[in-house]
Amino acid sequence: MEFDIKAIRKDFPALNQNVYNKPLVYLDNAATTQKPQCVIDAITNYYSKQNSNIHRGTHYLSQQSTYAYEETRKNVALFLNADNEKEIIFTKGCTDSINLVASSFGKKFIKKGDEIIISALEHHSNIVPWQILRDDKNAVLKVIPITNNGEIDIYKLNDLITPATKIIAINHVSNSLGTINDIKKIIKIAHSYNIPVLIDGAQAIPHIPVNVKELDCDFYCFSGHKIYAPMGVGVLYAKEKWLEEMPPYQGGGEMIKNVTFDKTIYNELPFKFEAGTPNAGGVIALNEALKYVLNIGYDNIAKQENILLKTATEKLLQHDDIKIIGTPSLKTSIISFVINKMHHYDVGVILDHYGIAVRTGHHCTQPVMDYYNLPGTVRISFAFYNTLEEIDILMFAIDKVKQMLS
Repeated sequence: MEFDIKAIRKDFPALNQNVYNKPLVYLDNAATTQKPQCVIDAITNYYSKQNSNIHRGTHYLSQQSTYAYEETRKNVALFLNADNEKEIIFTKGCTDSINLVASSFGKKFIKKGDEIIISALEHHSNIVPWQILRDDKNAVLKVIPITNNGEIDIYKLNDLITPATKIIAINHVSNSLGTINDIKKIIKIAHSYNIPVLIDGAQAIPHIPVNVKELDCDFYCFSGHKIYAPMGVGVLYAKEKWLEEMPPYQGGGEMIKNVTFDKTIYNELPFKFEAGTPNAGGVIALNEALKYVLNIGYDNIAKQENILLKTATEKLLQHDDIKIIGTPSLKTSIISFVINKMHHYDVGVILDHYGIAVRTGHHCTQPVMDYYNLPGTVRISFAFYNTLEEIDILMFAIDKVKQMLS
């Protein structure tokens, strides 16, 4: 489709409002994206006309909801180029997906002395679950270091791998620096040692088309709310062979086939990993979000976001007292920066009063901040609905911040 920024912005009601009597400039897309009207309508329609528990009813509403829910699963499989919809598990989000793998894979395959490898660039949600598993199993957690420009030092990976290494978990894109990791190379190295790889795709999926078959990853997960869908819904892709071998993550509801007090027989895939009543409305709305993204087109998204990233970077670098943290060779539309002698929180509060939404702090990547010896940064993150005019507003506001805090 033709990229019409004015028409696109009209699709997002939240963008068309004032904050402190100023037009909202929303630059916090790495935290969560705004929702297009088609997604909002899908949620409203579900709770207005379709609301029913899925898979368990013979009545019309349940059948309609079940059909829409399972159609989403088929479309997600196509979206990721999975072999089949059995490899798509619906979760609460990327964090939930990682916890599922850490728990279930860990229960089956990790024992005392085994090793898990992550990187120093990870979000807390791809650190803490593995720490819990390490402590439960008396395993070992190893960390791939990062370089000064904010890239994973892939050359150190071979040095960390041993016969005891059982899984590697890496993010596709850094949420605090925007670094696009060479996950294809990491996966190739890991598979040369027969080690499975989990990819945290939360920050990649809004910006980069993902083909799990081409990547050959064993697990890939993302959150709906990062890609214009509702909060509280996520996706775990996993190769069928792993899902067959892994035990269930939770018990109850849809994950059972037969229950007696002596024994439970688990359901077939993918239902084996979907215990309890799901967020059916959220899953159905996810389908609309993915269709919306595909209609815009990843090429159009990349073109617009790269213009925004390049322009904002150039304008920030014109200021000697502003330092951009993380300068990888490949990055998505995320910029973390600090202003000399100014606390990130103070900067964020003042920008907010100019109607500009940014994120401040450690961005759930405290090890990254520790590496740069910083308490936190100001982070701006663009979506395809952001504009060059909004960058001008941001730069004007930054000048005002410096006048106020200097």
